[in-house]
This record gives sequence, C-alpha cells and structure tokens, in this order.
Amino acid sequence: MYKIESIAQIVNGTFLQKGDNAVIEHLLYDSRTVSFPAASLFFALHTQRQDGHYFIADAYRKGVRCFVVDREIVLDELPGATVLRVANTLQALQQLAMHHRKQFSIPVIGITGSNGKTVVKEWLYQLLQMDYKIARSPKSYNSQIGVPLSVWQLQPEHTLALFEAGISHKGEMQTLAAIIQPTIGVLTNIGEAHSENFDSLEQKAIEKVQLFQTAEVVVYPEDDSVASLVLHQGERSDLLPYKHFSWGNSPYAQLHVDAVSIQDGRALVAAVYNKQSFQIIVPFIDDASVQNALTCSSVLLQLGYSVDVINERLQGLHAVDMRLQLKHGLNNSVIINDSYSADLTSLHIALHFMSQQNVEQKRTVILSDFVESGLVETRLYEIIAAALVQHRVSRVIAIGEKISRYIVAYLPDSIQLQCFLSTEEFLAQIKISTFQQEVILVKGARRFLFERVVQLLEVKVHQTRLEINLNAISHNLKQYQALLKPSTKVMVMVKAFAYGSGSSEIASVLQFNKVDYLGVAYADEGVALRKGGISLPIMVMNADEASFYSITEYNLQPVLYSFEILERFEQHVQNTGLQNYPVHLEVETGMNRLGFAVSDIEAVGKHLRDQSLLAVESLFSHLAASEDPAQDAYTQQQAGLYQQAAAALEKYITYPFLKHISNSAAIVRHPQLQWDMVRLGIGVYGVEIATEKLDLQPVATLRTTIAQLKHLIPGESVSYNRRGVVTAPSLIATVRIGYADGYSRRLGYGTGKMWVNGQLVPVIGTVCMDMTMINVTHLPHVKVGDEVVVFGNELPIEQLAGWAGTIPYEIMTGISQRVKRVYFQE
Repeated sequence: MYKIESIAQIVNGTFLQKGDNAVIEHLLYDSRTVSFPAASLFFALHTQRQDGHYFIADAYRKGVRCFVVDREIVLDELPGATVLRVANTLQALQQLAMHHRKQFSIPVIGITGSNGKTVVKEWLYQLLQMDYKIARSPKSYNSQIGVPLSVWQLQPEHTLALFEAGISHKGEMQTLAAIIQPTIGVLTNIGEAHSENFDSLEQKAIEKVQLFQTAEVVVYPEDDSVASLVLHQGERSDLLPYKHFSWGNSPYAQLHVDAVSIQDGRALVAAVYNKQSFQIIVPFIDDASVQNALTCSSVLLQLGYSVDVINERLQGLHAVDMRLQLKHGLNNSVIINDSYSADLTSLHIALHFMSQQNVEQKRTVILSDFVESGLVETRLYEIIAAALVQHRVSRVIAIGEKISRYIVAYLPDSIQLQCFLSTEEFLAQIKISTFQQEVILVKGARRFLFERVVQLLEVKVHQTRLEINLNAISHNLKQYQALLKPSTKVMVMVKAFAYGSGSSEIASVLQFNKVDYLGVAYADEGVALRKGGISLPIMVMNADEASFYSITEYNLQPVLYSFEILERFEQHVQNTGLQNYPVHLEVETGMNRLGFAVSDIEAVGKHLRDQSLLAVESLFSHLAASEDPAQDAYTQQQAGLYQQAAAALEKYITYPFLKHISNSAAIVRHPQLQWDMVRLGIGVYGVEIATEKLDLQPVATLRTTIAQLKHLIPGESVSYNRRGVVTAPSLIATVRIGYADGYSRRLGYGTGKMWVNGQLVPVIGTVCMDMTMINVTHLPHVKVGDEVVVFGNELPIEQLAGWAGTIPYEIMTGISQRVKRVYFQE
C-alpha cells in the first residue's frame, strides 16, 4: 500500500487536483475492470487505438478517485478526485513497479523465451508452492503493461516470485528487466514466434537475454543453437556476468540428456548431473512438455533440490490450462470453467470475464478454499467477498472448510450463500434443478477436483466440439483497427451464427472491445443478441415485412434496399407511433444482389427529406471483389458509383449519416475507402482473404476423438460402397464426426486429411453421417480417445476448404448446431 503523495514522488508527478489522502492498493488501466475503486489508481494509458483519458469519466462513475494522466483534462467533471500529471503514463506505471520491486530481497525467477514461458512459470509454481509463498504473473501477463501489474502484486509475506517477460520489438526488454530484476533467469527457447520485428533470430535472442543482467544464474537449453550462441558470446565478453546452467544432449550441458523413451504414458529421461546418472520421469510424452519439465528440473537443481524430490513432485504436475472456458450448461445456463486455480488475481480475471456475459442472467459463483495466498484468512475472504459484491453475484456456493467458516461474515444478505465442506458433499447433496438460466463460474484449487462439478452441470453432447478462442477475436479486431484512422468506426458482422462460432458469445466480446455496430442477416439473429444482453446498434441486412415488428420491438436497425421495402417499413413505423427510426440504405454499385440503383438515390433523398418517420443512419454498398488484385479497377469503379450516390443523398439529407463500403479485404487492400465506417466480417474470425497478410490468429478449432481402431488386411474395404480398399496391413481409426456435423462428403476417399498426434493422416473411404474413417497406420502410440483436429492452428481452415473445393465461409457456417461450442479466454 502506498499513499498517493508517495506515488507522486516516485513517478515525478505534479498534482493537478488533490482530493482526499488516498492509500493505493490496486493499479488500473481499464475502466471496465474496476473492483476496488476506493483503493485504486487509474493510469490513462495510450494504446494504438485507444486513449485512456477518454475513459476517466467511466472509471470515476464506478467510484475511482485517483488518476494519473499525461495531458490536460477537464477537472470540473471530477469533483473530489486526485489527478496526478506525469510526462508519460506508461513510463510512470513502470517506474512505480520498479520502485516497488526494490523493496524486496527475495529470490525472483525471470522467465522469457519464444514459447513455453507461461507453462514453465505455472509448473514452477506447482513444484515449489509447498516450500514458498509465491507471487507470480497472472495468466500470461508479460507485456510492457502486464509486467508492472505482475510485480505490483509483491507483498511482505512472499518468499519467492515468478515473473515472465515477453517482447515484440527491439529495446523493450531493458525496461522489463529493470522492473523484474531477476536473481535467477530462465530462457525457454528461441523460435519463430513474434519474430516479425526482429532482423534475425540471433538479434531476438540478444534482446531477450537483456532480462538477465541482474541474474546470478541463467537456465537454458544448450541444444538451442541460437540461445546457446548468444549466451556464450555474452559470457566471453563479460557483458552478462551470470553463470550458466544448461540442459540438453550437448556435451557442454550441465544436465546432460542421454536419451528419452516413452513408457506407460510417461517420458523417461536418462540424464547425468554432477557425474551421477539417474532418470527423470515426466508425466507427459509430447516434446514441448518434456522440454518444459527439463527446464523446471534444472531450476530445482539450481535451488538445491535432490533428484528424488524432483521426480516425486514432477508426478504431481498437471497440464496448464490458461483458458477460461465458456460452456453450455443444463437448464439454459452458461458455465465458465476455471476449475484449476484459486488465487485473488485469477479470481478478478474470471469475474471480469463473467461480467462480459449475458447481463440479464443471474450470476452464481462456485468457489473452493483459497490456498497459499499469503494473507491472513479473515483479510483474504473479506477481499473475496468484496469482489463478489462488486460483480453483482447473486449466489455463492462455498466448498471447503475455510471458505465456509470465514466468508459468511463478509457477504451481505442480498447474496445467497450455500456451504459444503467438500466437493463430495456438494455432489451428493446439490439438486441440478436449482440451477436455472444463470451464468455459473466454477473456480477452485486443483485439489478440489472441480472438473467433476463442471461435468455435472454441463450439457452432455458427443465428443466433437468447436473451440472458440475469444482472445483471438480481440487480437484480430485490433489487427484491423491498427489499419484504420482513429475516427473510423467499426461494424462487425455476426450473421449466420457469427460464421458458425456462436453469435451471443462473440457479440459479448465485441461489445466489451467497444466496436461501434454489429451486423446480422436476419431479424431473429438480432433478437437473439438482444436477449443475450447485447446493447450495441445492430444492422439487419435482410429485413422483410414479417420481421418489422421484431425490428422495432428490439430496437434493431433495418437495411432498406428498394422503394417497396422503404414504404412498407415507413408505414409500420407510422402505425406503431414511432418517429425518426434509424435505417440503413443500401445502394447497388456492382454486386447485383440487393440495393437501390444509384439513379434512384436522389428520389430516395427527396422522399426522406419530406417525412419525420425515418432517419438515415448510413448509406452503404458491397464490394464484389476487393480481395482480388486483378479486379482493382472494378473495385474503384464501384467506389466511384458509391460516391455519386452519397453526393446525391447529401443534397437532401442535411444531417450527418455514415458512409461505408469496405469489407475485411478492403480494409487491408484499399485503405482509401475507409470513409466513416468499415464492415469487418470473416477477417475477425482469423481467415485471411486479402493478398497482404496480417498477423491473424485462428478463432475456431474443430476437434473430435478416435472412437475405435481396427487392423485390416490387404483387400479389405472401409465404409459405404467399398470405395476405400487397403493394399497393405493397415490401422484404421473411426472418428466421431460426419457430414451431419458439417464434415463434407467431398473430403472422402483420401481428399481430406486430419491432424492426429502431430501428423496429417488421410481420410479413407466414404464420409458417413456421424463417423469418418482415417488411416493411422504409420502413427506411433495412437489409441482410442486420442484427439483429432479437423481444422485449427495445426490444420488451417483455408487448407480444408481447398481440399473440399469451397471457401472457408462455407466450412465455418456449415458446422452443425449439434456440435458443442466451447468458448475460452486465455
């Protein structure tokens, strides 16, 4: 805790206005994540698209009274607030974190690398938590903002800290190094991830190892040639004065790995350390997990742990799932699965995620005891209760002796409380019927095995599932926004069930990220969004007379594309007694689908000028081939016709209306066509459709599992019509997906492939309604229940669409509604 006067001295700030003498415990930069306003300090940060100064008023309305700014603001709107001005708000945040870090002399492990940072950090936490009270980076907070927020968590009771650092540009690591000041450094690896702003892998490695300037020892993989080269160059030049501890096959590695074998689902690592031979037993078999486990083992050896203790603790490791999963629950409920951790920071993250969901549904939180927090229990559960109240939770189900004993004193009577001493007691006594149409957050420490609670509450469907990465939606949106002028608005299309991804869930993320409009194809899609708590303006592309009542009842905005539809909607508005109802006008410029002719726009303008029933929200058109360089002349022709139409309408409509024609590809390829707004469609879902590439992330991953394995001999056939015949001894896997799920029959007979255990394997025979067979003859260790990726990171949907002779739109929108959607946020 710091007094605001002390913070002013630390960051070299000047008071523009001084309120009460506040004591600061929490740092904020996002007005949407306010939990403890009275003890919070809001930093008005600048990002590529947003200026935090514009959200000061929102934070003030939520009770925040202390702010750090770096430009003039209107103080009259903030009576009683303390406003501190600095030269740069981000640098002030970092400077405060540097000062805070210097107050502690405990061991600090700083972790960087291209991949595996978060897993190594979380596994070190699992391996060391019984011996230390540990502060660690929440989730993957490793950026210029995330690192200072992580270090701010350090408290007097902590005896060890684990912080990760990530960079994407040259020169960034020096600041993070000054904030973290590690005593032990960990470099996981040097790979291609996030390399676009570096001249070479070697240059990226040189930048990353700047983290270790205060470290006494650095752990790294000796077999990573780039990492090893850079670290040894630093050693020889005395630029980096730490000692090295490496692992790998190299004879120079302190922990020498002789061989790795797989047995009973575990990796057995034959190793030598200090001239002693032994075996490290890793409870995972994939290469990445083995490498991360060896990194963690090396850190524990440096801390003085014996091989026996390391092996004993490795067996308790569990896979790190950094995702908040959103699942469909029983009785029209929604489940947020965060059942692997229980600490204050991740609780705040989960509650904020919960707040993004349906605002109309009541909120239930199922919580276990919080262990190893470092706080006295009365203070710990007081903080937890305050967070639950802040996020308007209706019911709390407390599971565990400590939470049941302490939280009752801090929850108000308005929150229903049920207490159970164990997960077993909860499962035995709870009635499923008590959960009805609510958002349920399930959050517990690992030892409470809350995955059983999730299994009890979720809708049971078959094992094929479409996973939707909500972080990727936000990332892709920002990629496109970076190409726009600050004044350009963004409409995101969520028609066709958000391209198969689930409209309400996607729309909630887009609303949280402050897009300006949503677009749907039909009115019933807009109605579903309204019922799901979406308040953004929603444009309905295909309005018809049957949908007019729903449109006005749910405050949707129709597209009018002909005189007939205009006059009929005008009559409906008049009959319902409304005035100045917002509508969008579509003009035909070359798509030849829907829209007024350019020559009709003047007549439309005259008509609308003389009435007060309708108000033009926007005039827009569709580009037919904006992604195709060969059609650029046609695209410019369309743009010219659209400008003629806009000029004609402006003669009669004197108030401002939005102009838009750009789709996803045009945002990238034709930036001059931004005008007032752009319409972002398939691009936000991570599908590239322009020749110029963005750093997009796939949003959807379609997964299934192997149901059965069969050994066939030459001459035997597979599936209907005997069109799949094996010519050699073969192992055939039946997987739980078919054309009723959206896996096209065009992908049969070896045309399509699936990703299993790190390899592509071909489809064999005809695709059935509910099942498909694949040839897994050459896969090692394949077994029933193994996961199969149909499309996703490993197998891009563009590739699958190419095999099927179609486009990604058809693949995405064709995924059946019987396929379970699972939403997650990192």
